[in-house]
Amino acid sequence: MTTHNEWPDLVALELLVSVAETGSIRQAAMVHHISQPAASVRIRGLESALQLRLVERHTTGARLTPDGLAVVGWADKVLAAMRALASGARALRLDEDSQLRLAASLTVAEYLLPTWLAPLYATTPAAVSLRMANSEEVAALFARDEVDLGFVEGASLPDGLQGRTVYRDELVVVVAPGHPWSKRRTPLTAAMLADAPLVSREPGSGTRQVLVHALARVGLAPTIAVELASTTAIKAAVGTGLGPAVLSRLAVAAELADRRLVAVPVTGLNLTRSIRAVWRARSELSAPARALLGAIAAKASVSG
Repeated sequence: MTTHNEWPDLVALELLVSVAETGSIRQAAMVHHISQPAASVRIRGLESALQLRLVERHTTGARLTPDGLAVVGWADKVLAAMRALASGARALRLDEDSQLRLAASLTVAEYLLPTWLAPLYATTPAAVSLRMANSEEVAALFARDEVDLGFVEGASLPDGLQGRTVYRDELVVVVAPGHPWSKRRTPLTAAMLADAPLVSREPGSGTRQVLVHALARVGLAPTIAVELASTTAIKAAVGTGLGPAVLSRLAVAAELADRRLVAVPVTGLNLTRSIRAVWRARSELSAPARALLGAIAAKASVSG
């Protein structure tokens, strides 16, 4: 008969699965937001409890032993069952089917979520709470179990999360009507944009990440003159002539329409980006979260 003392550590099992996915104890530790020494201790404890050698450690990373691969195969099923149990218990405790905790970057929260949420209330009444945060902060909210579904704008998917693209957005260079660029007859080059002192969001924002990655692909980096924490503040700063900015076309549509700002074309640079819905890897979405994703997909198919 199996005793409780022989049951494996579930956190260690999750770490082992992440080692299989990332090929590194260090990367697995980052996924779970713990230190590498702490991850190593948990995995060694699992090896001791199971009396099996699960991981081969070497200078370039870590590789699962044949026993480790077998345990990972079983672990996926065990962890899925435990997540289902936890999700069910939480639903009983909090009546989760009537609640939806969202986190979204500022652009998504201000310009997309209102139109996405409207159809949800017609079919799936739910109490919705929204946390506005940049893309890096959204991942941290998941780590603290403070959110069920998030929306991020960055160039890559945050560690520990899975997701799908729900919107294609375009970044545009904007200036004040009196700026020299507003009268250009030819597009900017990537080098010209990189050399210009820009007004920008803080590090960690999805908009800034996309710009940094786009310039890096052509061997350049942006020159950031001023950092501001909101798109509204950036638009105001650009409008006063402080400098150019790169912002979502969604965020500047009204200003472009009434000529408070001017869009400046750029050549040789891809400034499109994917906005993703994200949720915790290997977990089940709640009914309201599934309904919201369905409403977004339906709106996209109608728009398309």
